Amino acid sequence: MQEEKKPTVSLAEGIIILIVMMAIMSFGVIGLGISPEVPILTGIMLLVFWGRFKGFKWDDIDEGFVTGIKNGIVPLFIFLLIGSLIGVWIASGVIPSLMVFGFHLININWFLPSIFLVCALVGTFIGSAFTVISTLGIAFMGIGITMGMNPAMIAGAVISGAVFGDKSSPLSATVNLAAAVSGADLIAHIKNLMWSTIPAMIGSFIIFVFLNHSDGKANLANVDKTVNVLNSNFHISFLAIIPIALLLICAWSHIPTIPTLFINIIVSIGLMGIQDHKISLLKINDLITSGFVSKTGNKSVDLLLSRGGISSMMGTLALIMIALAFGGLLMHLGIIDAVVQPLTKHLNSDAKLIIAVIFTAIGVNVFVGEQFLSEILPANAFKKVFHQAGLAPVALSRAIEDGGTVINYLIPWGVAGAFISATLGVPASHFAPFLFLSILSPVFSILSAVTGIAIKHDKD
Repeated sequence: MQEEKKPTVSLAEGIIILIVMMAIMSFGVIGLGISPEVPILTGIMLLVFWGRFKGFKWDDIDEGFVTGIKNGIVPLFIFLLIGSLIGVWIASGVIPSLMVFGFHLININWFLPSIFLVCALVGTFIGSAFTVISTLGIAFMGIGITMGMNPAMIAGAVISGAVFGDKSSPLSATVNLAAAVSGADLIAHIKNLMWSTIPAMIGSFIIFVFLNHSDGKANLANVDKTVNVLNSNFHISFLAIIPIALLLICAWSHIPTIPTLFINIIVSIGLMGIQDHKISLLKINDLITSGFVSKTGNKSVDLLLSRGGISSMMGTLALIMIALAFGGLLMHLGIIDAVVQPLTKHLNSDAKLIIAVIFTAIGVNVFVGEQFLSEILPANAFKKVFHQAGLAPVALSRAIEDGGTVINYLIPWGVAGAFISATLGVPASHFAPFLFLSILSPVFSILSAVTGIAIKHDKD
């Protein structure tokens, strides 16, 4: 008995559906200023009934949900552990210590470019933008806000640096994935990636220098007061460096993210035990589940350091699950393939091919919201065409990094954008204009394609 064929989606249908979905999300998130959950659920509802009207079985539609959410199971679990780690790090004095050290070491006149470079350096060693943002990022946010600086600018500098580190590290999951799905050598891919990443980094650094010096509101009036509050209410110690060093050691030992986070949580709880011998299991349980609640009496400090815990990530997890389900439907019902596949037949130059990959990866980020899929789908769609055109695998891998990896941080309903909004307490729509590395990377990649500079071919 032959398996019943699924209905096919035409190019026109695919384009109309994507335009309608984009209009719904843009109207809700940008026009009305509401959170993305309801607009995405509205899109899912329309897709479900359209799919059934088109002739898809209910089982096919359900499979779309499963396929989409399955791709995000590991990142979702990592986010729960990061929420737990944040609460424990604050209680053990790690983040407060980093803030105090930062107040003494970082010059306010170079604050934004300084934290951009620090996050870039640490990110390169660790290979995880999420880890840098959820640890150093929180400390830098506290320092900058205390100085009176724009939270969105601070978040932009932190994320830009972390993304540069993530793109430059051989330990990065996205870098390894881009090389793997493109068939490129890992080190060759990283070297070729620098043709767009280094100019984007230099441009970002210059802009942050300008923004830092143009921010007239920044001052040191509250710094001494905040340092005194932190010293009086938290254990400020150089022992706080231990968990940071542990992240580096685990990264360079190629220990995966999940066991690394478990190890760090255990060590941080041990630090709490050294500082307070009366620490109870109930208090540890509350920190992991509900996060840390600061009760210093200073409203600014309490607002900054009352965070973390599994519960703090639940809203983010809900948004990400909804977005992944939406993306799963678009893929499983054949809507994305209906638009992408015909496109590949009309690309008759290197520049057109590379630009098409970049915009396809950006589109996957917008409609699917998942960082890994923004690399996998364009790579699968264009790999054969790139080979026929004589383009080297590193040309494809760089295009999907510059259009896929970095753009996910700009999407409010994307995995990265939603996670960062919850972690740093700044909406993605606020920090996105200051995420210069993500904005400039595809620009320089497109310039490279148009000029032909650093475009590698198989014969090279």
